[in-house]
Amino acid sequence: MQQLDQREWLMMADSVVSSPQHQPLDTEVRTVIADDERLARQKLLILLESEPQVKVVAECQDGRQAVSAIRSFRPDMLLLDIQMPDLDGFQVLSEISPDEMPVVIFTSAYDQYAIRAFEANALDYLLKPFDQERLHHAVERARTELRKQRDHEITHRILSLLSQVRSVTPPATTELDSRLVIKANGRVVFLDLDNIEWVEAAANYVRLNVGKESYLFRETISRISERLDANHFVRIHRSTIVNIRKIKELIPVNSGEYVVVLKSGRELSCSRGYRAALQGIVEKSS
Repeated sequence: MQQLDQREWLMMADSVVSSPQHQPLDTEVRTVIADDERLARQKLLILLESEPQVKVVAECQDGRQAVSAIRSFRPDMLLLDIQMPDLDGFQVLSEISPDEMPVVIFTSAYDQYAIRAFEANALDYLLKPFDQERLHHAVERARTELRKQRDHEITHRILSLLSQVRSVTPPATTELDSRLVIKANGRVVFLDLDNIEWVEAAANYVRLNVGKESYLFRETISRISERLDANHFVRIHRSTIVNIRKIKELIPVNSGEYVVVLKSGRELSCSRGYRAALQGIVEKSS
């Protein structure tokens, strides 16, 4: 893992975080309002001004405008009336593909549509007239749902990449460079670097885990990372490096962290600060 590669990965990770599809949800929720009543749209605009980081990108007064706005702006959240000219709220959703579909919150003066709304996978149903507190609750639910969706998207892309990882021809090196010589229990072990599943720091040593065996090697984790192939190894914690070809699955947990599950069944923690390295792999392959 050359130092240049680490810097490149950090630059890629920065681009992932700053790109629209990977922006943190506490920065902005792009929203479309669709309602044929001007006063209803104005009320929503006023109420949404009290919701931090919610940006209204389009106002629509009929169904056709709503479909066009969704396709043009690709919003995160849609506040959608049901009874509108041209297309009603349900017809609007039928025109939108799954890839284009935002989180949907219906707004209606009629409660008889509620069951059908949830059958259409709406996140919430606001019965007019509703107040700031009720809208705030719906917006917070939308933020939570969007975080789940984006964590799932990133996880899917990472797993897709890992399934496609192919053997990369390394630069010309000596046989010694591709192996470590380790003294263990009176033996001298020649360990191929590519066989390492994961590495954990242990003070001035590292523990190299290979199948059911593990070996202590006198080296810091930063120094050992420089000897590992950046195409195959990634640091997921300040004290852990993992061979990406040995990863079976990634499980999102709270606070943007992952549990990394190896093919051996071993579970490792990927801290939030190092999650960008995995995202950098995805961005590099895109």
